Amino acid sequence: MTNETLWRLGAFLTILAVMMIVEAMRPARTSPVAAGKRWFANFSLVVLASILARLTIPIGLTSVALYCQQHSIGLFNQLDLPFVLVIIISLLLLDVVIYWQHRLFHKVPLLWRLHRVHHADPHVDTSTGLRFHPIEIVLSIVIKLVIVAVFGVPAIAVLIFEIALNGFALFNHANISLPTKLERALRYVLITQQLHRIHHSQIPAETNSNFGFSVTWWDRLFLTYKSNATLTDQTLKLGLTQYPATHINTKITTLLVMPFKR
Repeated sequence: MTNETLWRLGAFLTILAVMMIVEAMRPARTSPVAAGKRWFANFSLVVLASILARLTIPIGLTSVALYCQQHSIGLFNQLDLPFVLVIIISLLLLDVVIYWQHRLFHKVPLLWRLHRVHHADPHVDTSTGLRFHPIEIVLSIVIKLVIVAVFGVPAIAVLIFEIALNGFALFNHANISLPTKLERALRYVLITQQLHRIHHSQIPAETNSNFGFSVTWWDRLFLTYKSNATLTDQTLKLGLTQYPATHINTKITTLLVMPFKR
């Protein structure tokens, strides 16, 4: 796992570049706020979140996984299962945990204060996939650390999942529209851009749907799947009504203090 950083950074930058190029060539919607201002705030958040995570949780998820494996800690390290099967189960487990974590951040008022930083973006593009309050990122890492330790998730599964988590966040937030037939086929399995834009609708019943970050299975299974919004994809109103589409709501200082204001 010595090349973990290179794998993660390489995949992240590649997917980010591809999504931003496609957005520039064929955008699905027009941003009500200047892109430069939004991008500066959104990218600043991910940098600050990375710094805070490093300071508060100096040990990485894969390091915890390797430690648990070496000391036979966690459920999977106690069972004699095929390694490939353990990896598959681990990926599914982490995926459904993130689904329920997402629902929890919508349901619990204190956690919603943090998560609304993400939903307050008046426009949704691939940079929105990075727009999370640093405290929310730290809490998410803690949740994953607990799951990795309790279940003994293999380090390779952690690496695959983290790359997928970042990649899908960039993909389904992208300001693009896939060809209709392709989009309709993909949504049987994946959270597409149109499905995720429904999640960013200003209508609460639509905001509280399509919680999955990668596959649609969990939303279908737990009855939170919504295939269509009240409005069309082109006219859907994004963001939160209490945070209008103005430049002030794209300032990094505003985003950092947003959870602490009514």
